[in-house]
Amino acid sequence: MNIIFSTIITFFLALSLLHAQDDARPVVVMKTELGDMRIELWPHIAPNTVDNFVGLATGTKEWLDPKSNTPVKRPFYDGLTFHRVIDDFMIQGGCPLGTGSGGPGYAFPDETHEQSNVLSGHISDEHMAEQVFMKILQPYFDATPEPDAELLRIAEACYEQQSGRPLMVNDVEFYMEKTGTTTPVYADGRIKARVAYATICMANAGPNTNGSQFFIVTKKEGCDWLDGKHTVFGKVISGMDVAHEIEKRGNGMKIHSVRPAE
Repeated sequence: MNIIFSTIITFFLALSLLHAQDDARPVVVMKTELGDMRIELWPHIAPNTVDNFVGLATGTKEWLDPKSNTPVKRPFYDGLTFHRVIDDFMIQGGCPLGTGSGGPGYAFPDETHEQSNVLSGHISDEHMAEQVFMKILQPYFDATPEPDAELLRIAEACYEQQSGRPLMVNDVEFYMEKTGTTTPVYADGRIKARVAYATICMANAGPNTNGSQFFIVTKKEGCDWLDGKHTVFGKVISGMDVAHEIEKRGNGMKIHSVRPAE
């Protein structure tokens, strides 16, 4: 009986350790000229974003140097600055040009919402129309130099009316066929994480335009108007006093390095 009991305990201990490893949250140290911040990363919420951030930080991910226009593999964030600092809001860094217009030479999708149902069939309301536009039409327009004239007319009508109703004359499959979309497209489910105080989030120029720029929230109440619009991929667990000091100093404070904590 004791052997059986001991075996059961061992099994459940091993299982709990396995779950703990699955939920492991890596920590990086961001060294700045005003001190260090320890940032816990959340791969369980935004795995692709975390992989991108760590890959750029450590120099294992290739990126396009905007000054030489050549692909490189070296630590991306070393020597960059917090180029955009807004008091009682956030501190933003990760632009290789220091202007807010630079990036790594590529873009990748948001990880803001859980996946919900597949978009298909009749477009029944404004919310569904917005999802169709953002997830099917917007990527198509961004990637197509000469888009389909009918789709342009529909998009222009949506803009003029400030409504998704012009989209509702066709079903989802019509837009998928017109744009050449062949894989299932999912509507947004619940928001994965809020843009709260001390979180680190991806800066962007619109949906699915993530690259290298990030911001750390310094507003104590958080920024609920940004919830669902920016991928949240971690949180500062020590060193927010450094973030607030950067906030006081304004634009231009330097990032020395970002590396995994030892």
